[in-house]
Amino acid sequence: MLYRSLVLQNRIGRAFTGPSRSKLDYISRKMCLRDAEVTPKLRFAKLSEHATVPSKGSESAAGFDLSSAYEYVVPAHGKVVALTDLQIAVPEGCYGRVAPRSGLAAKKFIDVGAGVIDFDYRGNVGVVLFNFGDEDFKVSEGDRIAQLICEKICYPQLEELKTLDETERGVGGFGSTGTK
Repeated sequence: MLYRSLVLQNRIGRAFTGPSRSKLDYISRKMCLRDAEVTPKLRFAKLSEHATVPSKGSESAAGFDLSSAYEYVVPAHGKVVALTDLQIAVPEGCYGRVAPRSGLAAKKFIDVGAGVIDFDYRGNVGVVLFNFGDEDFKVSEGDRIAQLICEKICYPQLEELKTLDETERGVGGFGSTGTK
């Protein structure tokens, strides 16, 4: 077993410097295919008969549409927390990002906020809807109001230092790098 491991390391090492680059590409593709075979599951439970199963607009859509379980009116320049009556368990190593639906944002000035579902959260998923328009916005039961995107997350350890290393950018922010 140790011999096989050393041979593999040697082949991978040569792949960076010599003509066996294709071997590294082959190994990388195989590892990606292997990882793709394990499909993570987005688990959910309906909390009432008003809940709607999350759905995707297309096979390759990034997010699952979330629907309102009840009727609401989001006042002009106001906000509402619209309940979905869903409990959601995102896959391990991920968090759920609640994002706006592009059509609502572009046509009705509806945005979402506070959109993080932690791995260990098991409450009723609510969607904070902001209305930046000049007219009230009516939400009906079953309306798709947001989308849930599962994103991988890194859990770093905190390390406090006296100072941080200098960078070329430094403290520049809020447009300091220009627009072009």
